[in-house]
Amino acid sequence: MASRPSIGLPKLSRRSRILLIIAAVIVLILLVGARLLDTYVEWLWFGEVGFRSVFTTQILTRIALFFAIGIFVGGSLAISLIVAYRTRPVFVPVSGAEDPLARYRSTVVQRLRLFGIGLPLVTGLIAGWTGQGDWQKVQLLFNAVPFGQTDPEFNIDIGFYAFKLPFYEWLIGWFYVALVIAFIGAVITHYLFGGIRLAGRGGQLSGPARVHLSMVAGLFVLVYAIDYFFDRYTLLWSSRNDQFTGASYTDLNAVMPAKLILMSIAIFCAIAFFVGAFLRNLQLPAIALVLLVLSGLLVGVAWPAVLEQFSVKPNANEKEAKSIERNLNATKQAFGLTDDKITIDNYQTGSATSTDQQIRNDTGTIPNTRLLDPSILSPTFNQREARANFYSFPDKLDIDRYTVDGKVQDYIVAAREVATSKLTDTQNTWINKHMVYTHGNGFVAAPANKIDRAPSTDASAQGGYPVFTVSDLNAINTKQKMDIPVTEPRIYYGELTQDYAIVGGSPGEAPGEADSANDKSYFYKGSGGVPVNGWFNRLVFSAYYGERNILFNTGIGDGSKIIYNRDPRERVKLAAPWLTVDTDPYPAVVDGKIMWIVDGYTTLDNYPYAQSTSLGQVTTDSLAGVPRQQDRKIGYIRNSVKATVDAFNGTVTLYGIDDQDPVLKAWSKVFPGTVQPSSAVPEELRKHFRYPEDLFKVQRDLLARYHVKTPQEFFSAQTFWDVPSDPTKEGGLDPTGNAAKQPPYYVLAQAPGQSQPTFQVTSALNSLKQQFLAAWVSVSSDPADYGHFRVLRLPTEGDTTPGPIQVQNQFRTTDQFTRDRTLFQNTGTDIQYGNLLTLPVGGGLLYVEPIYLKQKDINAFPQLARVLVSYKNRVGFSSTLEEALNQVFGPGSGANTTKPEDNTGNTPSTTPGTSSTATPPANNGAATPEVSQAVTDIQNAIAKINTAQKAGNLGDLGKALEELDAATKRFTDAKAKAAQPTNPPPSSNPPSSPTPGQGGG
Repeated sequence: MASRPSIGLPKLSRRSRILLIIAAVIVLILLVGARLLDTYVEWLWFGEVGFRSVFTTQILTRIALFFAIGIFVGGSLAISLIVAYRTRPVFVPVSGAEDPLARYRSTVVQRLRLFGIGLPLVTGLIAGWTGQGDWQKVQLLFNAVPFGQTDPEFNIDIGFYAFKLPFYEWLIGWFYVALVIAFIGAVITHYLFGGIRLAGRGGQLSGPARVHLSMVAGLFVLVYAIDYFFDRYTLLWSSRNDQFTGASYTDLNAVMPAKLILMSIAIFCAIAFFVGAFLRNLQLPAIALVLLVLSGLLVGVAWPAVLEQFSVKPNANEKEAKSIERNLNATKQAFGLTDDKITIDNYQTGSATSTDQQIRNDTGTIPNTRLLDPSILSPTFNQREARANFYSFPDKLDIDRYTVDGKVQDYIVAAREVATSKLTDTQNTWINKHMVYTHGNGFVAAPANKIDRAPSTDASAQGGYPVFTVSDLNAINTKQKMDIPVTEPRIYYGELTQDYAIVGGSPGEAPGEADSANDKSYFYKGSGGVPVNGWFNRLVFSAYYGERNILFNTGIGDGSKIIYNRDPRERVKLAAPWLTVDTDPYPAVVDGKIMWIVDGYTTLDNYPYAQSTSLGQVTTDSLAGVPRQQDRKIGYIRNSVKATVDAFNGTVTLYGIDDQDPVLKAWSKVFPGTVQPSSAVPEELRKHFRYPEDLFKVQRDLLARYHVKTPQEFFSAQTFWDVPSDPTKEGGLDPTGNAAKQPPYYVLAQAPGQSQPTFQVTSALNSLKQQFLAAWVSVSSDPADYGHFRVLRLPTEGDTTPGPIQVQNQFRTTDQFTRDRTLFQNTGTDIQYGNLLTLPVGGGLLYVEPIYLKQKDINAFPQLARVLVSYKNRVGFSSTLEEALNQVFGPGSGANTTKPEDNTGNTPSTTPGTSSTATPPANNGAATPEVSQAVTDIQNAIAKINTAQKAGNLGDLGKALEELDAATKRFTDAKAKAAQPTNPPPSSNPPSSPTPGQGGG
């Protein structure tokens, strides 16, 4: 019988093979081309900012890791496959005529190189690509520095836990992966070529297969033993106990000894596998494996559980005292809360005397009381100072301080940035978006304690808006006096500039950049950007952005540059990938230049015994308009770096302000020369450093528990504090604490113990699960006292101090506020509650909250209408801080508040805010002509208010309220003159309700 001809693959001509090779190369280029393109664009960007060493270090480390891990994992599989194939049985047993493995075996044999090289190669590529992302662990291992402090259990320097242990754990993980893959490859190969047979009773295993698999399994168990050894160190950040992080009594006395026992058993088990492999006896490895499993259950699980339930929990306060004390010390050290950085004073508000006189004499806090809320006023800045539709301000403005005319003043600040998203349909062409509207123009600031309301005697006056001081091209060109002078107001890099821009070029060819609302004659002269005057770079960026106009636009030529990665946070994150960047950069004018200041944190995932803290959760509060931190666990944090980004040139500069931070030292060794020392910080720049919000949020959350001194205090939690909910936001009055937390506030104030007002970040803290105040905490931002905590601890028994929620409830139930809210809150107007500040004044705590009105219109913007003040259950409610303080403390108490300003910036001679009611006051005194006329004026004003409310006209409503305010003042004066009354003592319920016609403090 003739044999059946074999069917083989068709032979290819030389031309066909060449075409196939070309096709394969094209496919490869398409697959890796995008990544190569991204890499080249990044390389250009790092060269622009002068951080190319950061890029090359990352790339080289990633490449080295890629090949190291790929060769290790892929090589392990290759060796395992080779051993299994070469030790296969000479005669492969056939299970039957239709052996299901025969065709697979034949395929593998015919393509040995494909499977023997291809499978390990693919596996290595996948493993290498996965592992190269962990380049930071490797670099920290090779650049580790000592902390100079040791852990309390093993007495090992903390640097081991910070820089070496993470790498060892990572390496052990890759050993597991390599051995598991090698074992699976060996099993499949042996099975395919008959070394493993499932037929028969219990199956059969050839001698070589037994040796091979036993050796791989033994190596796996040996790695398991090494893992047990290093697991002992990771117990120092155990989370067994819900109250604290760190090795608990059970961990120290049961789990840790169990790790050593299990490590010894695992070593014995590994030896048993090796011996069993050569003795060709699987009984010994099997017995050792059973012993390992049983001991793991009994010693590693059962014994710790028994000890925990029957010894530790019934006596937890005693048993855990040692671990809690370690946790207290380590947490304070890891999060910068050591005793030398914190001053805690008892603040006995109930025993304060001469309070009213102290308020009158206060010149540090009251005059600087902030009325402008940066989270509310972005629409006001946009409507009043944007100047053109393509300019805009961030949703959340910033706060900084400047010395103007010899006086330190806090300002609401913002950069007037370009916002191409606001271009109209006719403006929104590619050329306009990327070549014309390329930059912003100017630095805008407003004193935080002033508004522009004119005198109350002017019934037609409008106001309640910030008093702007602007530093821009117009001020420079017209030689106007700038309170905060700038020499270069153009802003090419900012929070709103997300698109790339092509700038510069030759006049007459390039379209020119919009330098103001109408001027389009400017061409970028800064050092930022990557040149695109050559055809290669134009082709690269055309492909990168998928935009052919970059390639064919004739306006791109000599001198043209492309600027990208323009967000300050993004630039700092790229330049220093090892930093955790604060979520709220802020602009500052330093030596005439607009600079973005970005705070950078060095963090560690774990620190022995330090409390594990969720960065995303503790930094999330009611504040809108800012990004959020990634929700990851950290055990250590330092604000070690202050970064600046030049708004004109995009230059990134890193300053190390904590030169003693070991983590910063390690990264400085990884990227030498990228971080300048603290001594290099210009003094003018240092004056604008703020203590960063995200760090403060982390620290206040921990300080609420870690202010205690003893383990017994910590265990009882009796003196713990809470971060209060923000009562000014929706749901903020929920007493269950489910609402968003109150954010910290920057204020210029003089806290107890300070000789002059300082710029500081502050927060109120409630007693645990209670609504009364337990503490007030602030951190100074002044260079001489930077980073020092001041904590005022309030009485929690007897005469307690109301917390933010209690004060807000008090505000909203005050008769005067209730009546005016009825007038304000109508179908055409919304009330917006500003930030509720807590300020220590006169031996007590003063609460101040601005109230804003806003029309229900897309183009409307808020107007400050009222100021609420509370002090020891006495409430003031007026259109000025001065009058609100007078209501609480008596006439003259608010005399030191800053006077309101008119639209020209001049300080008018204002009459103190007066009161109004929703209905005309009854004439209970002598009906003099002045009194009768005032009553008539009040009735007319109320009629106008009703008309304005129905029309939803906020302007007319403001005028009517001004008239009502003035008429009520005339009524009060006329009635007082007729009755000749004496000055009554201050009352906790002022008899009148003022209107929004006057300026705030």
